[in-house]
Amino acid sequence: MASIRELHRELINKERSAVEMTQETLDRIDALEPQLHSFLHVTAEAAIAQARRVDAKIAAGESIGLLEGIPIAIKDNLCMRGVPTTCGSRILENYVPPYNATVIEKLEAAGAVLLGKTNLDEFAMGSSTENSAYQVTANPWDISRVPGGSSGGSAAAVAADEAVVALGSDTGGSIRQPASFCGVVGMKPTYGLVSRYGLVAYASSLDQIGPFGRTVEDAATLLEAIAGYDPRDSTSLKVDIPHYSRAVKPNLKPKGRLRVGIIQETFGKGLDPEVETAVKAAIEVLQELGTEISVISCPTFSYGLPTYYIIAPSEASANLARYDGVKYGLRVEDADNLLEMYEKTRAQGFGPEVKRRIVIGTYALSAGYYDAYYLKAQKVRTLICQDFQKAFAQADVLITPTSPTTAFKAGEKTDDPLSMYLSDLMTIPVNLAGLPALSLPCGFDGQGLPIGMQMIGNVLQEERLLEIANAYEQATLWHTRSPKLSV
Repeated sequence: MASIRELHRELINKERSAVEMTQETLDRIDALEPQLHSFLHVTAEAAIAQARRVDAKIAAGESIGLLEGIPIAIKDNLCMRGVPTTCGSRILENYVPPYNATVIEKLEAAGAVLLGKTNLDEFAMGSSTENSAYQVTANPWDISRVPGGSSGGSAAAVAADEAVVALGSDTGGSIRQPASFCGVVGMKPTYGLVSRYGLVAYASSLDQIGPFGRTVEDAATLLEAIAGYDPRDSTSLKVDIPHYSRAVKPNLKPKGRLRVGIIQETFGKGLDPEVETAVKAAIEVLQELGTEISVISCPTFSYGLPTYYIIAPSEASANLARYDGVKYGLRVEDADNLLEMYEKTRAQGFGPEVKRRIVIGTYALSAGYYDAYYLKAQKVRTLICQDFQKAFAQADVLITPTSPTTAFKAGEKTDDPLSMYLSDLMTIPVNLAGLPALSLPCGFDGQGLPIGMQMIGNVLQEERLLEIANAYEQATLWHTRSPKLSV
């Protein structure tokens, strides 16, 4: 599929209409969904209606914005008025929000065409999109493998050209890890840059909405549209939003302008040799582009995983307490009293992974264990933040592999939660520190599966991050490859 800018050019030159573009995308979704299962809900009629409004503006001689008429997919934990928002869970299978998330309001105001809601791990808890209560999404590069998670549906949709760009959410790597597995660009912005109003909460101090795209420029364009202060979100930042799409320039400035730090703790034991080779080759490309490369130590980086799996489940146990069968969502009727109704509703409505994290979080917050687990985890979180700030005194951008491996087979890790959790080893510390980071393709393994490189920026340094990522992308051809799918 063409880029946002190319499609925009076709629209304003009347080479194609928005309706034609949208219908072609909907037809592709119909053809590929039996293989991929990326979408939970497709809003075809609403999408065509949005496209017609764009065509009417063009016919009337009015100018249109970059995103007007562009088909976009939405992760199914973002509220859309009148459209089911299930979070991949049985407990919300009949929930239809009466309001839009702020990011949906912004996309509608920008004239984007919203195609529907994509599959995810239940309540965004997972690394493979196998924890959805409804279906397992396949990786477009090899349908026997997972697309990553929890935003696997959005990543797979963009990789398979079922959408031009898509929105996901990232709590511990849920945008970047599936972007790596599916060979696309995925970005987690600075915490608070994008409003979380209307995002169904998993872990409120970690969750952040971000874009998927086939290119860095497409991701930058979508980020620009959704970023900004929102008084309805108490964690929203009051900052000016730059034109991120202008940061994607064809070449870096003179040598030494950008300093790149390689986090040494992310290489070595546990890292797939083909992933390590690809990322190190990408670092050499960055050096050839004129960046100053240095090796940097972040000693507490490896503590990110255990810290996350105390803090995130603790916040989840509080956030998911609202699903009790009383206010909304599933209610089990065959109960003799209120407590039994609570128990049966949650037992039937939540899947195994969600129950596991609720139990872990409730235990960590319980009397007698709070200081030993939750409080200590928050102290380690502070140390991780301090390590990052020391690193950014030496570098403008930090580099790691996005995931220790390429996409694994469906079912391979479902019986081994700890092995599954290790998929997010490289991405989790970024969320704990609230930093911006993105994953972009940097190679393929011997089986033809994409490999992703993670670039991490300092707080609110999205422009610099996008600039260097775009320079690398333009110097390579990885982003031009597409999975071969039979339609």
